[in-house]
Amino acid sequence: MLMRTDPFRELDRLAQHLTGVTGTWSRPSAMPMDAYREGEEYVIALDLPGVAKDAIDIDVERNMLTVRAERRPAAKADDVQMELSERPLGVFSRQLVLADTLDTEHITADYEAGVLTLRIPIAERAKPRKIAIGGESDHKQIRG
Repeated sequence: MLMRTDPFRELDRLAQHLTGVTGTWSRPSAMPMDAYREGEEYVIALDLPGVAKDAIDIDVERNMLTVRAERRPAAKADDVQMELSERPLGVFSRQLVLADTLDTEHITADYEAGVLTLRIPIAERAKPRKIAIGGESDHKQIRG
């Protein structure tokens, strides 16, 4: 089996483990995301595995989109002794400035298999359109 490891990820995990610092509401951790255009909409996919749907908060104010989520510890019985804990807990957040060409009034959100997918339509005013060319006969001439 081929194993690939990222030494910086391990250092980050180790520092987080040693300091006990996880994402908090005042200092949230980042969440990985992809963003791409698909047809007439912009798609943002954010990884939030293990986060309950009701622990996700999405806000848009003017052109600022904010996604916050909290991964809480699973309830465990008193006799459970943790052997390994690598999955980060705490608060995760991502803020994006959206272009004026996006229709922030019609954003949709779906959450499936730990991936939050936001779909933002391209605004009508930003779509290409044809401009008709008028002739001389289309303009009235004023004679004085």
